[in-house]
Amino acid sequence: MAPLPPLPSPVTLGDQAYTALREAIVTGTLERGEKVTERGLAESLGISATPVREALRRLEQDRLVERTGPRSVRVARFGKDELREFTMIEDVLRALAARLAAEKSTPAQRREMADCLDAADALRGRLHETEPGTDAERDLVLEIQDLMRYFHTLVDRAGGNATLVQMLHTVDAFGSQERREGVLSEVRGERAKVVDERYRQHRDIYEAVAAGDGARAEELMRAHSRVSNTSRITTRFPE
Repeated sequence: MAPLPPLPSPVTLGDQAYTALREAIVTGTLERGEKVTERGLAESLGISATPVREALRRLEQDRLVERTGPRSVRVARFGKDELREFTMIEDVLRALAARLAAEKSTPAQRREMADCLDAADALRGRLHETEPGTDAERDLVLEIQDLMRYFHTLVDRAGGNATLVQMLHTVDAFGSQERREGVLSEVRGERAKVVDERYRQHRDIYEAVAAGDGARAEELMRAHSRVSNTSRITTRFPE
């Protein structure tokens, strides 16, 4: 029997609720340690409790929420040692993703990476003309950070390994809130030059991917991820 084409998976309300709640946790809309109920989340999303219950089960498996009662959960918090272990895992996975992207990415995927970086560069130009400490500066910083997050997503996808992408999807959620808070504080503080250097590293990673240099892409991504994650931990657990 010849292989049959796979059927497209329908997007259910449970899927939509999972995506919305996960994003709320990642961005800090739902704060670490915050207690929520199925009914409250359902009312906020404008849906019934059943898909919310399904979404929360998946978020429990992702370790992003912890069950506190039959119909209530708490957004998970992580200690310093646990967060450090998560970041060590992320460093390895992102480095592997960059190597695979260099070896397997298509011209279209590389163009999309370049377009993403070009868009971020344009925002950086506007940022340098914006008054420090203003809401306009904050909004531009977060827009640039979102583009950098998307750049990493593009690199991950270009590696063409679904298992690796799923693993990165899981670990990415464990520190995104700290990453956002950390970048905002660093941009306005003494570590602004460090942020600039981390930003420029994305272009170096792209050039290695575009050149098909897997070893170089892996090396650059590992170093970039380690520095970024060290900053995250310092922001969350200052000495």
